[in-house]
Amino acid sequence: MARIVGVDIPDNKRAEISLTYIYGIGRSLSNRVLKEAGIDRNVRVKDLTGEELSHIRKIIETNCMVEGELRKEVSMNIKRLIDIGSYRGYRHRHNLPARGQRTHTNARSKKGPRRGTVKKHK
Repeated sequence: MARIVGVDIPDNKRAEISLTYIYGIGRSLSNRVLKEAGIDRNVRVKDLTGEELSHIRKIIETNCMVEGELRKEVSMNIKRLIDIGSYRGYRHRHNLPARGQRTHTNARSKKGPRRGTVKKHK
């Protein structure tokens, strides 16, 4: 398996798809990286030479924020929203949807399992 930015990418998949296994790289960014490196997006990773892999690695490290660095920035942005007391920060702190979705009937994955109702005894 090829290793790029600390992530093992699958050998048997096309290069375009394999690069998306890296956090922060989607299809469009993987296509842009491969185009800049001058590599066909349909070639399998196992068919790439070491020089081509190192070129891809260098492009990603210089131009893209990926993996730990990106995760850290996202968590710091959420922490900043919570600290300044914004509405979105409140929603993050209380583990509720932050982008305007309805919560009366849905949002079970964010809110967790339903709490049972208390039964009245005679």
